[in-house]
This record gives sequence, structure tokens and C-alpha cells, in this order.
Amino acid sequence: MHDPIVITGIGLVTAVGNDRESTWQAVQNGVSGVRRLDRLAGLSLGSILAAPVDGLDPGHGRQKNVPLALAAAHEAIGDSGLPVSGIPPERFGSSISVNTGQSPLIESVRRGLARGTFVPQWYREFLPNNTATAVPNALGLLGPRLCNSTACASGSVALLQGVRALEDHQCDAVLAGAAQSLHPLLVAGFRKMRVLAQHDDPRQACRPFDEKRSGFVMGEGAAMLVLERRSDALARGAEIYAEIIGGTLGSDAHHVTDLSTDSTTLVHLLGGALRKCGIDVGDVHYINAHGTGTLQNDVMETRAIRKAFRSAADSLCVSSNKAVFGHLVNAAGAAETAITALSLRDGFAPPTVNLTHPDPECDLDCVPLVGRRFACEHAVKI
Repeated sequence: MHDPIVITGIGLVTAVGNDRESTWQAVQNGVSGVRRLDRLAGLSLGSILAAPVDGLDPGHGRQKNVPLALAAAHEAIGDSGLPVSGIPPERFGSSISVNTGQSPLIESVRRGLARGTFVPQWYREFLPNNTATAVPNALGLLGPRLCNSTACASGSVALLQGVRALEDHQCDAVLAGAAQSLHPLLVAGFRKMRVLAQHDDPRQACRPFDEKRSGFVMGEGAAMLVLERRSDALARGAEIYAEIIGGTLGSDAHHVTDLSTDSTTLVHLLGGALRKCGIDVGDVHYINAHGTGTLQNDVMETRAIRKAFRSAADSLCVSSNKAVFGHLVNAAGAAETAITALSLRDGFAPPTVNLTHPDPECDLDCVPLVGRRFACEHAVKI
């Protein structure tokens, strides 16, 4: 008998809140955490706009990936009411996506070697899977330890991997999610590609689905979700945010950064997800879009939704969170899935901030500027 997988705990750390509810309140109210930065990790990048998280000191030469992830993990587990000691540690798994190691530490190593000193275990910081290792180590989780690196899809893939581990009975609970710090090399790379937004007012820079959009704004943060089988959650009286019915994965094999303008792959994925979950297009009322605010993404995403949902697309609420806490890249899918679960919990479609001049090619109801109450049983996270 199929035992659905449910979300029983959520932890969030973003530029607009150091916990789940403060972040959700900012998203509901359209409060932006974007500001101007002149330096990053000791590197001068010129003036960039970003949504950083304040108040976390990872230590000299280190980034925030691990402390961000740990803060979100502690909140998620506490929120779930499932203490780590509540189940055998070998039955508590983790699925945490990764992006890059702590490469700024290399400069500390270089200086240390020049002085004839040694930086202990620097290589552990440099390994790409450092966050995926540090978090379960700190929490004593001995179950399956899953890790992926798939760019902007990483957080979503981490959740689906966690779902699969539970369905296969490899474990009884999974901590799934991702973290993203403002890595100077990543920021410099995106700036070189000319995809980062600029605006006199940093809070208005990221403009998903708006005809005046000029690119995305990078953010940092973390999202962790506790996943369980529904029967186990109900047996212990846990509160359930949402059920993850299913999802699909794919790639367009087009380009490392450019998107295929015909949207065929996304149409295929959306249709496949609906069929897999046994959901009709008319059953979905909210889509949390990728919504980066780039010229390519927003039009392609709109076309895909129109093709996949056909006439039902006119009844959808579609919104993007990236103008609030930035594009979390590696953690985007996990953070925005958490927001989607909170949307279902509260029956509220959050607004797309800065959507003052809707692009005629992005002709969906993208919930401009002000969110709204709505009755919704099924939602989709792209």
C-alpha cells in the first residue's frame, strides 16, 4: 500500500528572516532584502546588488554554507517535533545538495604556507560536499547521506532524493534541503555573463515577469525540510504542512546557461509530473515559479505553463519569490518549496514583487505586488 511522503518540519534562513515565520511574513508582505554590496569575502567586485544574510560569523576565510544549513536544520527538526534521538540514528537520513566548497579558504592556506604555518584540515572545507557532510555529522544522523550538485535545480533534486529514500524504506525520516552563500567566484561569473540586475533602488532591481526586468539578484540562505512517511507522522501526532505527491526530472541538453526557447522540456516535465501524481490540470491552483527576472527564463516559463495547462492556465496564480530574498541558486528549489508548503498551509498566494509593468509575453496571473487569499489543494513548484 502506498504511504505518502509528507513535510513535518521546515527551517528557513534568508535575507529577510532568520527563521521560517519571519521569512514567510516578509514574502507575504513583499518586503525585499536586496541591498548594494561593494566588497564580498575580501574581494572587490565593484557595486553589485545582492540579498545577504547578516548575523552569522563562519570564521576567517570561511563561507556561510555550513552555519546557514545548520541553523535551518535545527529549526526544521525542532519544528517537526521529531528529536534526532526519537528514532535510531541509522534510520535518519539526509539529502543535502551542494554547489561549491569553501574556496576563499585557499587564500588563508596560501598566506599560512608563506608564513610557514599550516591551516588544519583545510581540505575538508574545500571539498564540494562539505555542507552535506558537516550537517549530518553535527546532528549525529547515520542514515543514507545523499548529495547532488545540479545548479538551480539542486534543492528540488535533494527533496526528491529524500522522497525516494523514504519510499524505498532506506530510512524513516530525512532531513532534506540546501544552503547557498554569496560565493565570490559564483558572483563574479554571473556578473561576467551580464545576467545580474542593476537598479538605482536595490529593492526594485529584481523584476520577475516585468517588461523592465534586467536580470536576477543573487541571495544567500538555507532551507531544510523534515520528510516522513505519512503513517509515521500521524502515528506520533505530528502536524503536516503538505504532502509531496511526486515530481519529475529532466534536462534540455541545450546549453550550459541559455534556455531552449521552445520550452519543450519544461512542458514535458510539467505534463509528466501531473500524470505521475494523478492530478488534472484543473486541480492545480498555484504555481511557485522559478521566476528569475531574466529575459529568457520568464518568457520560456510562461510559454511552458500555457502549453502544459492549456485553458486551465487562465485560472492559475503564478508567483516568484526571488525579488524578496534573491536567487538562492543551489538552495532556490528547497527554499521555494518551503514557501509553497506555507502557501498551502495558510491558503495564501504570495505576490510577485516589483511587477508593475507586466510583460505582454508573460500573460499569466502572476499575482502582482499584493498577495491574495485563495483556496488551494494542489500546488506546483517549478
